[in-house]
Amino acid sequence: MSPGSKRKFKAGMENKHYPAPLASHEDVVNDPSVFWDTLRRFHFVMGTKFMIPVIGGKELDLQVLYVETTNRGGYDKVVAEKKWREVGSVFCFSATTTSASFVLKKHYFSLLYHYEQVHFFKIQGPVSTPAVAFPLGSPSSKTELAIVEYSPEPIRDCPDPSTESSEVLHGVLYHPDQQDLSNSIPQYDGAIVPYTPNRRRRRRRSRRSGDPSYPKPNRSGYNFFFAEKHYKLKSLYPNREREFTKMIGQSWSSLSAEERMVYQNIGLKDKERYKRELKEYKEKLQLRQAMEVELNIKAQDVQD
Repeated sequence: MSPGSKRKFKAGMENKHYPAPLASHEDVVNDPSVFWDTLRRFHFVMGTKFMIPVIGGKELDLQVLYVETTNRGGYDKVVAEKKWREVGSVFCFSATTTSASFVLKKHYFSLLYHYEQVHFFKIQGPVSTPAVAFPLGSPSSKTELAIVEYSPEPIRDCPDPSTESSEVLHGVLYHPDQQDLSNSIPQYDGAIVPYTPNRRRRRRRSRRSGDPSYPKPNRSGYNFFFAEKHYKLKSLYPNREREFTKMIGQSWSSLSAEERMVYQNIGLKDKERYKRELKEYKEKLQLRQAMEVELNIKAQDVQD
C-alpha cells in the first residue's frame, strides 16, 4: 500500500471498530438471503455506502465474488498471488470486458473487504488495514465505475401471481468528470462505462433516495424465486431476456406447494427483517432529532 493510500484509508476508517458477526461464514456462503441481509446491515452499522456494481451490463453477484475470494484465502492472498483473473473466470464476462480483474479488485475492496475481516477471519476491534490495498491514487482509479443502487419500486415486468409486494433495482451509469477526452485514452476498456445521456427520463423518488440509511423494504417469496431464476437464465440464454418473465412465471406455477413454501418462508423472514430494521431506524431517528433539538437550544443559550 502506498503512503497516500494508507492516509486515505485511515482517514475513512479512523476510530471505527468492527461489529460482532451478524451470521457465521458458513451461513452467508450457503444462503444468499442471509448474505445479502447481513452485508447490507454491516454497511449500515459501519456507516459506509452500499451499492451493487454493474460489469459488462450485468449486476455483479457479490455473494459469488465473496465465496470465490474467501475460497482462495481472502483479499490479501488473492492480491498477493495475483488470482483476480482466476476469480473473474467464474463470472463468464464477455470478451469486450477487458479490465474485469481491475474492477473486481476495486469492488471487493470497497464493499467486501471489511465484511470479510469480520465474517471470514472473525476479527474484532479496530478496523484492519489491508496488506495490499487498492491504489486509490492511481490514474486508472479516477474513472468512476458503472453502479446500480437499491431503489425499491414495483416491478412492472414480473407480476407476482400471489399479488405480493415487489421491488426492482435501478441504476445510473455516469462519468464524474465532464472533460474533453478527445486527446486522451479512455480508461474504461469495456468494463467501465461513461454516462452519455440520450434523453431525459423521469425517475420516481423513493424514501431511500432521500435517506440512504432507510431500511430496504422486504421482498416477497416470488421476488426471491424470480431473482434466482433470472440469474440462471441470463447465463444459459443471454439473448432471450424478453422471454424470461414468461418462463419464470411458468416455472413458479409448476412448483409444488412444498417447493413454493421454501421461497415464501424466505419472504416471511425478509419481512421480519424489514420490520425489525424499520423499528431500529425510527428509534435512531428520534434520538438524532432529540440531540439536534438539544444542540440548537444550547447554541441559542450561548448566543444570548
